[in-house]
Amino acid sequence: MGIETSCDETGVAIYDTERGILADQLYSQVEMHAEFGGVVPELASRDHIRKLLPLVDLALKEANCSAKDLDAVAYTYGPGLVGALLVGSTLASTLAWTWGIPAIPVHHMEGHMLAPMLEEEAPNFPFVALLVSGGHTQLVDVLGVGQYKLLGESLDDAAGEAFDKTAKLLKLGYPGGPSVARASERGQADRFRFPRPMTDRPGLDFSFSGLKTHTMTLANSQRDESGNIDDQTVFDIAAGFQEAVVDTLLIKCRRALEQTGHKQLILAGGVAANVRLREKLAIEAEKKGWVLHYPRPEFCTDNGAMIAYVGSLRAESALREQINSYEIEVVPRFPIDQLTAVETVS
Repeated sequence: MGIETSCDETGVAIYDTERGILADQLYSQVEMHAEFGGVVPELASRDHIRKLLPLVDLALKEANCSAKDLDAVAYTYGPGLVGALLVGSTLASTLAWTWGIPAIPVHHMEGHMLAPMLEEEAPNFPFVALLVSGGHTQLVDVLGVGQYKLLGESLDDAAGEAFDKTAKLLKLGYPGGPSVARASERGQADRFRFPRPMTDRPGLDFSFSGLKTHTMTLANSQRDESGNIDDQTVFDIAAGFQEAVVDTLLIKCRRALEQTGHKQLILAGGVAANVRLREKLAIEAEKKGWVLHYPRPEFCTDNGAMIAYVGSLRAESALREQINSYEIEVVPRFPIDQLTAVETVS
């Protein structure tokens, strides 16, 4: 069983190593947080408390199994909001202790990165992973489970955070990624000039704060005497901003694949659902001879299935070594390249 409560989605899933996903229950708090234009941590934690245990019951019913059929309970222990993480880790450890099975802590971003493994055409190691979400923009060299080398990351705002702030600036609604993408469909991306940050210098790090500031300055210059921006200009700004983010990510991915020599690229995280990003990476992949993998849209956002899958990989090691710790520990920030490798059994 996998439990995910790192931010504003409550997810519970059950994964079988032979049959795949048996149950996948998810509750989103988007409507509740939309009123505030972003996630309110205290409200998120309280809502996880209300929804988590009922989702566990629903997942067991969907999978047509009981606690005695489970070998382990996996849960997200970080990164994420402390209060939200504590809800999931506390319940997961309690259930595991009650049922007499291991509790397996899972790194949230490792869950996202390995989510494409749940698809029929799963990637093989090694590959480069582009992780793009509200809190992270990272390029990772992936040699195996737990064998990760961080190639580059955002030095300030993550791509998803920049989408949220731009959506708020343009009054497009929350969450920002989907709302900016919808507005972009009606806009002309080439009407205004946008920078492609940190692409004029070597390296694989990202920075989106300057792009966010550029967008704010541009938007303010287009306001009328009443402080409003006409609809078409809003659409054009959204389209230009999205194109700038997508181009920046594409350029860095190209560099990462050239640097590592890998031929496979994994796209994962909430922003991985962006259609324009997928389109441009697919065009580049065909041109360069790469293979592009990404999870289905419902597995791009936070979900229990990815936690259950990674939990199953790490549970095998825990079961072999008879590790049965129920100590509750959450880590709001934890670099993915500090995870332990998982030994594979032939």
